[in-house]
Amino acid sequence: MKRFQKNIKLYIGFVALALAASCKPSIDLDTKGGNPENVDFSKYIAVGNSLTAGYANSGLSLKGQEQSFPNMLAQEMKKVGGGEFLQPYFPAENYNGSGFLYLKALVNGQPELGTVTDHLAIRGQTEDKKPLYIKYTGPINNLGVPGMRLDLAFVQGMGALNPYFERLLPDNETGTKKYVDFATTKDHTFFSFSLGNNDVLGYATNGAVTTDATNTLISEQTFAGLYTEFITKLTSKEQKGVVATIPDVTAVPYFTTVTRQALLAGVNAALKEQGKDPFSDIYIKTKTVTRAATDKDMFILPFSSAGLLGRQDLKDPATGIVNPYPYGLFIQNPVGDNFVLDESEAKMVQDRIVALNTTIKQVADSKKLAVADIYSFLNKVKSGYQINGIAISNKYITGNIFSLDGVHLTPMGYAIMANVFVDAINAKYSTKLGKVNVSQYGGVALP
Repeated sequence: MKRFQKNIKLYIGFVALALAASCKPSIDLDTKGGNPENVDFSKYIAVGNSLTAGYANSGLSLKGQEQSFPNMLAQEMKKVGGGEFLQPYFPAENYNGSGFLYLKALVNGQPELGTVTDHLAIRGQTEDKKPLYIKYTGPINNLGVPGMRLDLAFVQGMGALNPYFERLLPDNETGTKKYVDFATTKDHTFFSFSLGNNDVLGYATNGAVTTDATNTLISEQTFAGLYTEFITKLTSKEQKGVVATIPDVTAVPYFTTVTRQALLAGVNAALKEQGKDPFSDIYIKTKTVTRAATDKDMFILPFSSAGLLGRQDLKDPATGIVNPYPYGLFIQNPVGDNFVLDESEAKMVQDRIVALNTTIKQVADSKKLAVADIYSFLNKVKSGYQINGIAISNKYITGNIFSLDGVHLTPMGYAIMANVFVDAINAKYSTKLGKVNVSQYGGVALP
């Protein structure tokens, strides 16, 4: 068994990857804007989390900030009288920001990833070894903070826990400022609001295992109260804006790439070379039973790269004793709950998202706000479609929408997302914002 452990690879098809990813779309979109009839874009602020900040490939960089969807949206607003849109850019010499993943190579069609570690914007560390990023102290319109949840936005002192928020705050506010106050006290005439994703995503990405406040599943009641309060504060002077629905997070590559069939294919290919019998099941530990996985159970993306399947040297987390059974391939040593979003857990997450989106639409309707339906957008992506011959889907790397972390978007993905906001604003307020030219942006960068 040990002989083939290192050969167990996820069989992800990358047929014609170079062709698909290197093709640049030729898209002719109408980018000529018109004057807004009843909307003031002069002071636009963007409230949100990592998607708002421009986070991609498991990190935030200067390039990512420049290609954030609010920045793209603001450029279209400028054409119809919008004001300056200031972002908390990392310094030019520290352009790699937090560091991020990149595609080093394709080995036999399999992605080999690396991590950027130079030109970082890190000024030090906290006592618990978390990074401290170079501070931004200027005026700001893009208020996106990676990792921010709706519930944590109301927690005092999040700056001491979230390094992306900490870099935006004066030292004397790090331990006291709430994100909701940070955002709602900014002078604005128009806003975009995209919070709520992480209130379900953190729970899902940890296999529905809760270990701290970042991976709980928010209740419908808590969400409704906090969402209403946040939007009420943002519209206290009858400002107009656009809010985003929460996408079905279980449809992103983080959950759809590592399939049961692909894992077994990797195991059995190695066994075939050794003339041994194949395995037909992978066993998983759920909150109630240990059982064979089905095609409706979702293995998270990091499980494949962790190289755990089939190992016989892993300690049982409960006893601390090495379990001699090949990991995941025998019922006596199942894959841990945190690596799998099982069928019932996925259903719970999906149902919760539908309920939260109902609240979002109700609050938006009561405040006469536009709704950018990101939930419907991702469903379209999940089904797959084309833009001028370019494949758009939720497939890892080849789908052109999602970055290497399997959750956040590529520049092309953010451009398409920005246009969902454009369409929503135009439909609600009879404005004539132009579309972002998607042809200026690409997917995952090839080595």
